[in-house]
Amino acid sequence: QVQLVESGGGLVQPGGSLRLSCAASGIIFEIYDMGWYRQAPGEQRELVAVITSGLTTNYADSVKGRFTISRDNAKNTVSLQLNSLKPEDTAVYYCNANRVRRNYWGPGTQVTVSS
Repeated sequence: QVQLVESGGGLVQPGGSLRLSCAASGIIFEIYDMGWYRQAPGEQRELVAVITSGLTTNYADSVKGRFTISRDNAKNTVSLQLNSLKPEDTAVYYCNANRVRRNYWGPGTQVTVSS
């Protein structure tokens, strides 16, 4: 059974930082591309960052220079460091594991940026 479990969300003031983590089980982690997506109320889910099995990274323009994605294949985890947070970063953040004909999602973790 595949499980992706996010942690690390919360309430933070503008300009603050958070670190999200996603623990994966039930998959051969190192062959999957891992990503973080987010969905704000009334909005579509959007890609935030992805790190491929070959360690190539890609970011949404809105988070470039502020967010950093990383993975630890030994621990089956993918992390997202969120710095210089803005109110518009408020959303539910979802972990995603993807490869050909396989796509899995975590339940999400809430990030709220507010003073």
